Amino acid sequence: MISTDTDILATAEAWAKAGRGVALATVIETWGSAPRPVGSHLVIDGEGNFLGSVSGGCVEGAVVEEAGEVIAQGTPRTLEFGVADEAAWKVGLSCGGRIKVFVEPVRGKETN
Repeated sequence: MISTDTDILATAEAWAKAGRGVALATVIETWGSAPRPVGSHLVIDGEGNFLGSVSGGCVEGAVVEEAGEVIAQGTPRTLEFGVADEAAWKVGLSCGGRIKVFVEPVRGKETN
């Protein structure tokens, strides 16, 4: 069963409220053949649990790994995977396309 954006965003909010380190990855650009459309989401916690999809295969694994660093550092970053990039072959995006994924930390609501 594929999770909806509502499920993914609600999970991100719930995990953050529970005090877990959380990052949200969003496909922000595609070119050519891409497994998921712009706007697709993946939520990741500090333990490597995730829900949703931004690509699939090893690309998803690379995004989960980068999300761990985003959670630890608290700094967003943009990742790019494409066929012209040797890393794309390593992570499984050899379909001729290119994707950009924005990964940002999700913070729980602060209480005073």
